[in-house]
Order: sequence, then structure tokens, then C-alpha cells
Amino acid sequence: MPANSFNSPTILAVDDSPVMQKTIQRILEKHYRVILADNALDALSTIYHESINVVLLDVSMPDIDGLEMCRTVRSLPQFQDLPIIMLTARDKAFDKVKGHLAGATEYLTKPFDGEQLLAVVGQYTHQDQPQASSSSNA
Repeated sequence: MPANSFNSPTILAVDDSPVMQKTIQRILEKHYRVILADNALDALSTIYHESINVVLLDVSMPDIDGLEMCRTVRSLPQFQDLPIIMLTARDKAFDKVKGHLAGATEYLTKPFDGEQLLAVVGQYTHQDQPQASSSSNA
């Protein structure tokens, strides 16, 4: 059962892969309100219209990539403190440096496991680490 959208932090997952979107949603939906976007323009619109607590951002996307979106978000004063977690298959040291220079708060490489994703998101939503197998209090 998805988390109550009024009491749960909202996570915006930006990834052009429907499979990755569903994977992220399945891992997080018991603890968070999850909004999905498959491109940077939709994601930027969502950030303006929703109260987002954490952005999960793929680097490799068509048109505007995740690095460019991250730089854009960081250039807007009202979003400078918004946690942005790069979630990408690019795992070279240089890629991680580029992510941090673009303004990423954290850099998580694919493949990742559910517990790892929950721990990183929980760190930025200031919640205790949810357990993937536990029944959360409703």
C-alpha cells in the first residue's frame, strides 16, 4: 500500500527508463510519496508545482541530461538546498566528480539494492532508515 501522501516526504524520481521508474517506485512507495518523471523538463515543472523533499536523478537522458538538470536546479535560489541524488550506471571516478561539480548531493550507482536506496533517501528526509520488509506504522 502506498504511503499516505499527506504525511510522507515526496520523492521525485527522474529516469527515462520505465523499468527503472517502476523499480524505484516499488522500493520507495511504502515509505514515501513517489512522483515519476521521464525527462528533465517535466521534472523541473514538478519541482515548481510540488513540495519535493528529494530528487533521484539519472544522468543519461535524452535532450537535457541529469547533469544539466542538476546545474539548472542549483542555479535557482529556492532549490539550492534540495537534496539531489544522482542515480546512474556511470560509475567512473570522473563521472562522480562531474556529478558533484554539477551540484549533486549524493551519487549512487546502478545496480543498487533496495536497502541501499532506502538508506540514502532516509538520510536526506531525516527519517529513520525504513526496513524494506517491515510493516510501517500507518
